[in-house]
Amino acid sequence: MELSAGIKASLAGRYASALFDLASEAGTVTAVEGDLVKLRQALAESADLRALIDNPQVSRGQMGNVVAGLATHLGISTLTGNFLGVLAQNRRVGQLPAVIRAFTAIAAAQRGEVAAEVASAHPLSDAQLTELESRLRAREGRTVKLQSRVDPDLLGGLVVTIGSKRIDSSIRTRLNTLAQAMKG
Repeated sequence: MELSAGIKASLAGRYASALFDLASEAGTVTAVEGDLVKLRQALAESADLRALIDNPQVSRGQMGNVVAGLATHLGISTLTGNFLGVLAQNRRVGQLPAVIRAFTAIAAAQRGEVAAEVASAHPLSDAQLTELESRLRAREGRTVKLQSRVDPDLLGGLVVTIGSKRIDSSIRTRLNTLAQAMKG
């Protein structure tokens, strides 16, 4: 499995790698990925939860209770729940978003996939996403897993990010380039 040195060296990458190893041994990588998707959604939907996991005034015991309750509420597997408990005990729950990103990258690399993010000014239809995915698959030579988001500041067009590569065909960038050319 080929991983960037940045993932392996980062704190979140080390935690994600340990979780991936445990999930691989137990044969539950897919279940853990599903758990992490639930956690990512919970963090995205709740500003209070994001503030709580970054609050240094919350004790280890209190944070342990919070993550245990969150795991129960979201129906998270035992392995992921125990992992959250370790994060709470080590005062690393604030690293959870980065751990989720790193775990996703590790699991995708193991499956031979590459993750891509597409930003557009307006929501893309399923047909557009399928077409974009097939073109990126042809370009990259491996399976591409798309994650889309809406960025109204783009005005139009797309910005596709695959690893460290960026394909920017947004109207905003074109207008900025034109403005720079006109300045001389």
